[in-house]
Amino acid sequence: MTFKNLIFAGFTSLILFNCSSNDDSDIPDLKITYDSNIKSIMSNNCTNCHGSPTTSGAPMSLTTYNQVKSNINNIINRINSASSPMPQSGLMPITTRNIIQQWKDDGLLEN
Repeated sequence: MTFKNLIFAGFTSLILFNCSSNDDSDIPDLKITYDSNIKSIMSNNCTNCHGSPTTSGAPMSLTTYNQVKSNINNIINRINSASSPMPQSGLMPITTRNIIQQWKDDGLLEN
């Protein structure tokens, strides 16, 4: 390799290295919110029994943000329970359970 080619290769590598970035600051930090994510999960999986009024012996309604927020620990325990799962038809998909857990971890945002 000639000196000229070596300089060209070094210069090209320097330019390519400087153009790449690991800075994720331009990627929005998407948060899970009740309005955008959790409300539909509750509607699709829980409110058949945990509606207003409740049915099938459900102890509480889960139709509003405040109701879900105040019962989040119980909800998470039941959706992860192998012996007494909610919904009673069986465990929710892991991705759905993870979304609910992430919502709690993010601070139970409403919207």
